[in-house]
Parts: sequence; structure tokens; C-alpha cells
Amino acid sequence: MNENDSLRRFLIERTHVRGEWVHLDATWQALLERAEYPEPVRRLLGEALVATALLSATIKFSGSLILQIRGDGPVPLLVVQARVERPRNGEGEGDGRRTLRGLAHWSGEILPGTLAELCGSGHLALTIDPGDGRERYQGIVALEGASLAEALQGYFERSEQLPTRLWLAIDEARAAGLLLQALPVEVADPDAWRRTVGLADTLAPDELIALPAEVLLHRLYHEEQVRLFDREPVGFHCGCSRPRVEEVIRGLGRTEADDILAEQGRISVDCEFCGAHYAFDAVDVEAIFAIDSQPPPVPHTEH
Repeated sequence: MNENDSLRRFLIERTHVRGEWVHLDATWQALLERAEYPEPVRRLLGEALVATALLSATIKFSGSLILQIRGDGPVPLLVVQARVERPRNGEGEGDGRRTLRGLAHWSGEILPGTLAELCGSGHLALTIDPGDGRERYQGIVALEGASLAEALQGYFERSEQLPTRLWLAIDEARAAGLLLQALPVEVADPDAWRRTVGLADTLAPDELIALPAEVLLHRLYHEEQVRLFDREPVGFHCGCSRPRVEEVIRGLGRTEADDILAEQGRISVDCEFCGAHYAFDAVDVEAIFAIDSQPPPVPHTEH
């Protein structure tokens, strides 16, 4: 089975431990093609991309999960979004489409360092957005820990009260990760969490990147009964489009749009996620606002 750009969920039977494994190849490369990041920023963004893919497995409906870091360090902003699209005729797990996109801002010379050295003091936020009018859920915690994996572990301990561990590995071509989580249920094997985490701690980064899910899980848990679910494909996709940018311009209002046109000759918008460029001249802007200036239709009444 080809497991490039794949997410796979698993359960360790007769325990309260669940997990996910993800491997990103073309998805990771597609993100790197959009911008040239310094190596420490690239590594942090890759870890965030993997972590967001893993965490998106909790979404059982069409919607998105957004991981955001804001701080006062050399990397003041990092955002990764996972979008999950489930089929309308069923919200079943393992169906639908899962896509990722992300970006990071940085300034000055970036040296390798801990999460705190890269991002400074700030916060980490996870947002789940159903995108259909239902209320968004957001959890925010202080940015703590030497690595993103440690920061997310702290997030789940403080915000969700769920023991959670992540292992993230990045190289120039591939990005991979493993997540373990202890479910809040009573089990006859209270040592399961300590045991499964201890075994995962023996993983080397190159093993996590190189091994398929089935091989990796057998190597770690050959004495356990592991139920491995079917592959879920993952890809890079940006949701920007010209009609969406037109809505943004419409939201500026006619006066502000005309001011930009008078100053710059056109309205230019660049998507930071995918690098797409959109340009609107005076005729384009006139067309955007034309529909708003039309009088409402007069009801037709027959006598």
C-alpha cells in the first residue's frame, strides 16, 4: 500500500490508548514551494503541519482545525489549517477529503533554538470551526515547552485534561508524526499508558519518517493487539479564489476601494498560503460594486 500523504488511526485493544500516524510527502513539498523559509522556521512549520494533521483526526464532521502560535520572538506568527470535508450523505470516519495549508512569519537572522527562543513569549491556540454557522470552539494556553510537541502536550493537559503525546520528525523531503492519547475510560490495564508511551519514546526520527504505519506499529507494539484503520489521504490545498477576494474588496466598501485605486492604480492581493496573486483594475472594481448599486426589482402585478 502506498502510504505517502496518509493519515492512519489505530487503537491498542483492551487498553484506553488510541493513536494516529501521519506521513506527508507531496503535501510538505507543496508548502515549501510557496516560500523560502530559514531552516529553523521550516522545521517548526513542518512540525506544526504534522501536528495539525494528527489533531484533525478528531474532527468527525466537515470543518477545519487551526493551530496558531503568536509570540514576540523572531517567529511571531505561525498558522496551519487542516480542512476536513465529509460526504453529505454520511459523516463516517475514513471518508471524505483532508487538506492542509500553512505559513510562518519571521524577521532577522533565525538561529536554531527551542520553541521559546524562536517564538518568544506568547500563546498557542487550537480552533475547531464547523464552518456552517455552528459555534467555533477555541482553546488558548500560554506557549510553554522546549518544543512544539511539548507545548501541545501541555495544551491537552491544561485545556482538555487528556494525556497526549506527540512525536514529530522532519527532513528536507518528508514529514511524519505519531500521536498517542489516553481516553477517559476505565480499563483493566492501568499500566497501558506508561507502557505504550515508553515504547514510542524509543523511536528514532529516521524510523518515524521511513517506516510505513503497519511496520512501525508492529515494531513498537508486537506484544499488543493493535487495530489499524484504513488509510485517509492528505493533500495540500488553499481555499483562496478570485470570488473570495472580491468579497473581501466588497467588504472594504466603495470609498476605501476607490482610494486604493487612486493611490496605486489597482488593488493587488497576494495569498500568503499559496502565493497566488490577484489584481483588480478600475473596471474590475466597478463590476464588484455594480450589483450593490442596482435598484431592487419591482414586483410585477397583473391587473
